[in-house]
Amino acid sequence: MHGWIILDKPRGMGSTQAVSAVKRALRTAGEPKTKVGHGGTLDPLAEGVLPIAIGEATKLAGRMLDSDKIYDFTIGFGVQTDTLDMEGVSVAQSDVHPTLAQIEAVLPQFTGPIDQVPPAYSALKVDGERAYDLARAGAEVILATRHVTVHSLRVSAPPREHTEESAVHDITLTAHVSKGTYIRSLARDIALALGTVGHVTMLRRTKAGPFTRDTAISLDKLSDAANARTIAQLMLPLTAGLDDIPALAVSPDQAAALQVGRTLTGVAATTGLHLAILGETPVALVEALALETGLEVKVVRGFNLMSKEENT
Repeated sequence: MHGWIILDKPRGMGSTQAVSAVKRALRTAGEPKTKVGHGGTLDPLAEGVLPIAIGEATKLAGRMLDSDKIYDFTIGFGVQTDTLDMEGVSVAQSDVHPTLAQIEAVLPQFTGPIDQVPPAYSALKVDGERAYDLARAGAEVILATRHVTVHSLRVSAPPREHTEESAVHDITLTAHVSKGTYIRSLARDIALALGTVGHVTMLRRTKAGPFTRDTAISLDKLSDAANARTIAQLMLPLTAGLDDIPALAVSPDQAAALQVGRTLTGVAATTGLHLAILGETPVALVEALALETGLEVKVVRGFNLMSKEENT
């Protein structure tokens, strides 16, 4: 089995636990043992789209980590916690509550390339140790500012029964962000820019790379399919993670060369990433480079999907 299961991860489950749940489901379904990994950590308190890579698709998990994401999140104003979400304890309070008009006016400050300081409670490493381990031990955690991009940021769910000038206690926003963006830090900084403090009270990922909630399944549906031994019907093909990559048809000889990591020359292709395909079988994710000696096609990630007949 080689492909993707897109989980609609429930709140309270970590990404590693989600991977374990898929492994158990595969065992229950009687599938052969294979590699399973996730394509982007989702905090236990967050819910939503979590791509789970199976078999050769695990070679693309890193690409999912580098992809853009879309989140819905709610900022609760008046309290900042040490974790910047509901799991933590209060470290700052404010009686100031912004109006909807003020919130909408400040959002452009956080759209485009921005600098942000990640949360102390994060998986980033400081001197070889996880930041959250240091923070939980009571150590002062100082993380470097990072450059990220917020492609869009808007109010997605205005408070009920409000006017533009009435104070609100929370607001739900939708953000389309680059890799490395921390929504908890974004919420913190938006609140501070509004002259108050805040923390994330709801976080839902609605898109990760090419995957959306439209293709995501619940753990209950996964379990039912495992018991019915129909789990393969829920899987998306390996190529679903490469929908934005153009296909490059290769000959059997070229496919065999790519299988052993050789560079191809004399190939008619545009520069950039391509999915090399022999017939309907993905061979490798490749990059075409324009060099002084001509166009060269190099393997970025090779896939072991070719049958013995295709290899000969």
